Amino acid sequence: MAQTLLKVKGLKVAYGGIEAVKGVDLEVRAGELVTLIGSNGAGKTSTMKAITGSLPLVNGDIEYLGQSIRGKGAWDLVEQGLAMVPEGRGVFTRMTITENLLMGAYVRSDKAAIDEDLGRVFALFPRLKERRDQLAGTMSGGEQQMLAMGRALMSRPKVLLLDEPSMGLSPIMVDKIFEVVRDVYAQGVTILLVEQNASRALNIADRAYVMESGLLTMTGPAAQLLVDPRVRAAYLGE
Repeated sequence: MAQTLLKVKGLKVAYGGIEAVKGVDLEVRAGELVTLIGSNGAGKTSTMKAITGSLPLVNGDIEYLGQSIRGKGAWDLVEQGLAMVPEGRGVFTRMTITENLLMGAYVRSDKAAIDEDLGRVFALFPRLKERRDQLAGTMSGGEQQMLAMGRALMSRPKVLLLDEPSMGLSPIMVDKIFEVVRDVYAQGVTILLVEQNASRALNIADRAYVMESGLLTMTGPAAQLLVDPRVRAAYLGE
């Protein structure tokens, strides 16, 4: 069995007195594309924020490469190969596309390899290459999503966390984003994908977790959950 890269154990997260995540266990193994699906407000984004250190844990632990990363800063995690594309993209609007991408490599000093990776990101996203000197704030939502993904890839992640990459995008752009997720995965990057579009996520993932009201209610091979009547009724509109 492949090495477990990321392990979440008994995770609890709260906002004020309200518990958003109520004791979650999940793991991501090397070479997998794992998806966490659920409706809006289920606790998916809170789980991602806790993993990357931007939300404190009430209880539980998070292990990355066999070591606890509880309380570690996001910058430390990027250096260790754990990168996140946040919900809402978070691009630097007053910087150019190229400058944004280079910010993704700020923990690296291998200039030749950084240039090589820039070329790789431009090959993955030709639209970014065409507009490399354009300010990020002048781009469409879909283009900003591509930029946020490209920026995360510039850190050479071992595990890429994607939080709602298709949110608010046109159907054509959603197709493009999922195509890129598949390409990145095919290149050997391990991915944890949080996504409201359950059908699209289950179609590309190896394994899946279903989250409801801060708890994981189902888990299994993605292909199996895709045909599960409970999942189809709750998330696929059947």
